Amino acid sequence: MSTPHRVGVYLGVVQFFFALTWVVYVIYLPQLAAKVGLAKEAVVWILVLDQMIFAVMDALTGIAADRVARSVGRLGALVVALTLVSCAAFVALPYVAPGADPKIFLALTILWSLTSSALRAPPLVLIGRYAPQPSHPWLASLSLLGLGIAAGLAPFLALRLKGVDPALPFVLSTLALAATALGIVWAERALAGRAAAPAAATARPPRLGGRAAAFLASIALLAVGFQIHFQLNSAPQYLRFAKPEELPYLMPIFWVGFNLCMLPASLATRRWGGIVVMAAAGVAGATALYGASVAARLDMLAAAQFLAGGAWGCVLMSAVSAALAFGHTGREGSVTGALFALLAVATVARLAFVAAGLGAVPAVSAVLGWLPVVAWLAAGALLLAAGRWRPAVAP
Repeated sequence: MSTPHRVGVYLGVVQFFFALTWVVYVIYLPQLAAKVGLAKEAVVWILVLDQMIFAVMDALTGIAADRVARSVGRLGALVVALTLVSCAAFVALPYVAPGADPKIFLALTILWSLTSSALRAPPLVLIGRYAPQPSHPWLASLSLLGLGIAAGLAPFLALRLKGVDPALPFVLSTLALAATALGIVWAERALAGRAAAPAAATARPPRLGGRAAAFLASIALLAVGFQIHFQLNSAPQYLRFAKPEELPYLMPIFWVGFNLCMLPASLATRRWGGIVVMAAAGVAGATALYGASVAARLDMLAAAQFLAGGAWGCVLMSAVSAALAFGHTGREGSVTGALFALLAVATVARLAFVAAGLGAVPAVSAVLGWLPVVAWLAAGALLLAAGRWRPAVAP
């Protein structure tokens, strides 16, 4: 296995444990919030605050990563330092919660959110700076595979962790993340050591232009469509044919499709570029979303969910590849940071929607099944139009 592929697998492991900490956090947040005297209704607003911080910090850490990465070894050291602070804040949550001042608990969650973004965009800068561009889609898929596996395991963890004291899962997930994150320094030096030269950076990188704006706008549409479909529509769709206790075994079908389709699709991204594959996946995914909304049997719904998950995997993998291509003049972190920021903004929108109780409004609930389809079709059309432009480097 080549050095870039080893680093890709390593980043996938890091992303798995990083996503696992978020899963553990969401599972136990209601319980921890209750211990510090916060009302049940406050939980969703804490999650909104977390995602708002993610959105801002994703953008800022991406920009910082571009500046720091100009000297080999500095980016890895920065990521490790921020991750260790994040881990310290995270592991403290279950210990301070019983009887603590709510302000202290909220301060720790904010500190964790502020520093967690170090593991989102910055590690991908290493791929953009030092790995050969044809390998970017495959390496991006390996990195995102960790996120997909953790998301697929989330329903099972929610079942297994019922009644388990939060201290144990918090400590175990934190130790695993801290231990793996220490390898970022190795990953940076390993990639830099085998690279002929890092991607050229200029003092004033050229403006990204309308094609990049169309790319980011499509990311926003696709992310909103994903949030509505998976977080709001999927469970009610399954409940038309299945019992509530069967949901933990049905919801991961989406993530199985995500993981299985993303890796082979990286070959298409290498051949035709991220924009083209994103457009194709958006249109194909919209078809799958429509199929899920009108499925007449459980097997038809499961197949549609699998294909929708596969399309979302192709979208994210090719989006990361396109972001690295757009930022190849020294803006790899800035563009990938903007990508993750938009994903966080879409999550904020969905959480605020739930907190405001808009799903109970008949006029709104009536169109929820169609909104993801429209959003993904619109994104596909926008990307197809953007794909007709000819940049110097094809994202």
